[in-house]
Amino acid sequence: RRRASRLNESNKGSNSTKAAANSANANKSSDEGREGRGKLVEIDLGSIEGNSAPALSSSSSSSAASLPDEVNGSETNALVPSHDGQALRQLVVVPLRSQPLLPGILLPVIVRDRKTLDTIREMKDRGQAYVGTFFYDKDFTQTMPPDLTDASLEGKDELSENLDEIHQIGSLAQVHQVSDGLGDTGHLLLMAHRRVSRIGLVSRDPSTVVVEHLKDLDYDRNDDIIRATTMEVVQCIKQLLLVSPIYKEQVQYLSRNNYYIHDPSRIADLGATLCSVEGQDLQDILEELDVKKRLDKTLLLLKKEVELNKIQTKISKQVEETINEKQRKYFLMEQLKSIKKELGMEKDDKSALTSKFEELLNSFREDAPENIVKVIEEELQKLSDLQAASPEFNVTRTYLDWLTSIPWGKFSEDKLDVTFAKEVLDEDHYGLDDVKERILEFIAVATLKGMAQGKILCLVGPPGVGKTSIGKSIARALGRKYYRFSVGGLSDVAEIKGHRRTYIGAMPGKLVQCLKTSGTGNPLVLIDEIDKLGRGVSGDPASALLELLDPEQNSGFLDHYLDVPLDLSKVLFVCTANILESIPAPLLDRMEVIRISGYISSEKFAIAKRYLEPEAVDMTGVPQEYTEISDQAMHKLIDEYCREAGVRNLKNHVEKIYRKLALELVRKNVHEGSETDKIIVTEDTLPKYAGPPAFTTERIWTETPVGVVMGLAWTSMGGSTLYIEASVVEKGEGKGSITTTGSLGDVMKESALIAYACARDCLLHVDESNDFFGKSRIHIHVPAGATPKDGPSAGCTMITALLSLALDRSVIPDLAMTGEVTLTGRILPVGGIKEKVIAARRSGVKTIVLPKENLKDVDELAAEVTEGLDIKFVETYKEILDIAFPAEE
Repeated sequence: RRRASRLNESNKGSNSTKAAANSANANKSSDEGREGRGKLVEIDLGSIEGNSAPALSSSSSSSAASLPDEVNGSETNALVPSHDGQALRQLVVVPLRSQPLLPGILLPVIVRDRKTLDTIREMKDRGQAYVGTFFYDKDFTQTMPPDLTDASLEGKDELSENLDEIHQIGSLAQVHQVSDGLGDTGHLLLMAHRRVSRIGLVSRDPSTVVVEHLKDLDYDRNDDIIRATTMEVVQCIKQLLLVSPIYKEQVQYLSRNNYYIHDPSRIADLGATLCSVEGQDLQDILEELDVKKRLDKTLLLLKKEVELNKIQTKISKQVEETINEKQRKYFLMEQLKSIKKELGMEKDDKSALTSKFEELLNSFREDAPENIVKVIEEELQKLSDLQAASPEFNVTRTYLDWLTSIPWGKFSEDKLDVTFAKEVLDEDHYGLDDVKERILEFIAVATLKGMAQGKILCLVGPPGVGKTSIGKSIARALGRKYYRFSVGGLSDVAEIKGHRRTYIGAMPGKLVQCLKTSGTGNPLVLIDEIDKLGRGVSGDPASALLELLDPEQNSGFLDHYLDVPLDLSKVLFVCTANILESIPAPLLDRMEVIRISGYISSEKFAIAKRYLEPEAVDMTGVPQEYTEISDQAMHKLIDEYCREAGVRNLKNHVEKIYRKLALELVRKNVHEGSETDKIIVTEDTLPKYAGPPAFTTERIWTETPVGVVMGLAWTSMGGSTLYIEASVVEKGEGKGSITTTGSLGDVMKESALIAYACARDCLLHVDESNDFFGKSRIHIHVPAGATPKDGPSAGCTMITALLSLALDRSVIPDLAMTGEVTLTGRILPVGGIKEKVIAARRSGVKTIVLPKENLKDVDELAAEVTEGLDIKFVETYKEILDIAFPAEE
């Protein structure tokens, strides 16, 4: 009936009207084809009977002869077939990579195979052209780069002989338009009409296949489930349009074409096309011939798409609200600034900055030097003349920030109270009498003069003796601000003297930062690890410190960044070092050196009980009523676990013991109120908490045999005993020689040669007939061969070991000695006397032989250090010979 009605209406019109209408329809179709890339084309399908239109139903079996003249006319660009679709059994293959083409969908495709393109163009010139579109299999697409699509692939249209790369089921597509692209490529505008299945290969170049036209499985269109599912799909499409209007153009004709809306097959294809899913999902829709299942799959995809678009809309709305709120706040703030500026309540940024710097300048104008005030005023004038957007503006602003943040003319008041200072120093540190005495002298001089001048002190000693912590105590005793910075490994001069302002990111040196941080012109500055200064391509920091640590020059210290003189003459500098040998001589000359030797056992015990144990208890939270380390256990811990000069290792061991005690108490549920006996760490239980002893004894022999003598050595960790062993390797006429081993340095090797010569001379005076050295090849070894050793202080010990071999006598028991020997037998002074005496006392030595010129060093030792020791002072080796080998009764 619709066909008859449409034919009657067309017969009523005039021929001219028909021509105009046909021309208009053709133009419209052509325009839509050009604009329809990726969109559905809008076609008036109302005149086509039921399932007979091949453009709408894949189940069509009617011939094109039954189509109306408007469709079956001579227009070759019509989007429906002009002949029986069943006759199209041989189709040229057009492979698709991004997504398959569903019936009723218009899609632009790029063809890169030249022969395929020429064949399609030739068919198009003869009339309407039809091709078969087949989607690549997912196994093939997974091996392709993820960014390759139909529009981005180049030279990838070649198919294998059996066409395994593409799916079995595809679409019969009408070629609506053919155009040339770049190079050998071409563009096709295709519209699919029905589903087809390839059943055979006709030719390879171009790929042509024999297809079988597929029909939907029979179904009842009036079935309630199908109708309900169809309406739900249509409802989802409407929701999708509300959430995302970008699909509006693709489904505009649905509202004007009731037939299309009520076709479940096409509704399923349309809904699937609107979803942004993987190509394999669309291929599943294409291969599904059961309309009910196809509708279910499409509905699932549409539901997911609707939810995804809702989430996207929600996120977009939240972002938009946030941006709008920020813009609103920004506009209001700008309006507020303008209002305040008009009312004189607020100035612009540059004016505010200028006012701020002027206020800071006025706060110290009277105390600051005139040249500093002049420089700041010039920079303020420069800042007011610059534009805020100028790069120089920020440079000037930062420079003024530093200039006005330095405490010009401001000094903290020193606490010139000797009694208070001594109480503070004794409270924080045990021992260190030399350092404490020097600080008290500094306070006494300042008290008499009424003012304190800056000093440069250098504390030298082994690690862990309290060099760094004493600096903080000195600052507290004097009432000064404390600032510490380490120069260990420092290789850039700019860290000391600052960068030039011409550099990007330039900053002043550490001393300027110190003055800004402390807020006073006379802080206590602790320069840590000054013996470990580096040297690199950026200069020599040790040379830069010469000006800083020179009392005659630091009153006008010039920082490269500030470029104005700074008065550092009232700053008290305290430097720390482990050894002096690595400090350059000019720098060492500017510092007052105070040596801090290691602690003896009694001092370590007092420090552990007074400071280390309470700190460990507080850190671990162990109740004092439940735990205790006995005095005997503490002495054993000091003697057998922590023999180093400092107390850092002792502190670690005490904390380790209390951590284990804490674990033991928690396992007994003491924290929950359970009662337990007090845990006392004794000598016997100490290994349970501290592990096996690290040192049992430093003495290798209880009584030294012939050829072995105990010497004394100094290391950066303190003092230690050092054995010298001599042995005869070979005897015979002319065999006299000496060999040394034990990782000895050059100085110690030379000392061994001098000792050998001196020993031969001494033996001639003792026994002229003894030709031991002329007939013996002697080997001298210093144990602990992996430890490097150097220095001249073992000279007298080596001579004694050699003479012990020659005389075949061992030295007296419990004897240790140190001293440099000359070729003529003179004994010269050595360093590290306190450390060496402490090491000898720790090893149970009773008699010590020292150079006579070291008498002054022994006089400075505490009485408890030398208690029980018989110290012999000698000038020549003959005196040592009489002590080591007394006359036999």
